[in-house]
Amino acid sequence: MVDDAAEFRELMAAVLRRDGFVVEVAEDGSAALALARSFAPDVVVLDLGLPGMDGVEVCRQLRTFTDAYVVMVTGRRDEVDKLIGLSVGADDYVTKPCSTRELVARVRAMLRRPRVSTGSRPLRRLGPLEVDPGAREARVRGQVVELTRIEFELLDVLSERPRTAFTRAQLLERVWGPNWFGDDHVIDVHISKLRQKLGDDARAPRMLRTVRGVGYRLDADG
Repeated sequence: MVDDAAEFRELMAAVLRRDGFVVEVAEDGSAALALARSFAPDVVVLDLGLPGMDGVEVCRQLRTFTDAYVVMVTGRRDEVDKLIGLSVGADDYVTKPCSTRELVARVRAMLRRPRVSTGSRPLRRLGPLEVDPGAREARVRGQVVELTRIEFELLDVLSERPRTAFTRAQLLERVWGPNWFGDDHVIDVHISKLRQKLGDDARAPRMLRTVRGVGYRLDADG
């Protein structure tokens, strides 16, 4: 639980502990990163507006060494902050003021998300794109593309059935899990980031296409 507001931090930590979670707290980004390395959390509840190193930078650095779910907490209501937080690998966000019940529900929803078991699933070649589910790796024209967990899971789902249009609801269920709740615009944020990393032009995409009124599909020829 990372928040510079002691009252909020300790209240939420107490509620989570009462609900059966083992909780460690940090008041700034440096302490959070050190704690994440030693504590190896399953979920990080991370305030966006931290002093010094903000939540966006903390999230970026977390993603270099942990696959923990990240729930970003922001007191700023403008959409830009939410999108920035999600684009660096946050899995969900909560806007202050939020109830203790809502935060606990979001944390539980993260832990219910299925972790993908890839087994020996075969390599998929789709034009210039290769998706390797076993290695959890994607390449474009032979070059490895660095993806967050969510970005890869979205690509994994879409590449299972090329040229099939998936609704946002279907993608949410497959990637976030059937018990997830929240704004489905998170899909658009991660798809936008995925397009950038694959080198797909958002104005005229050749791989990840928007199907208006439905959702997204991955074209096989790219």
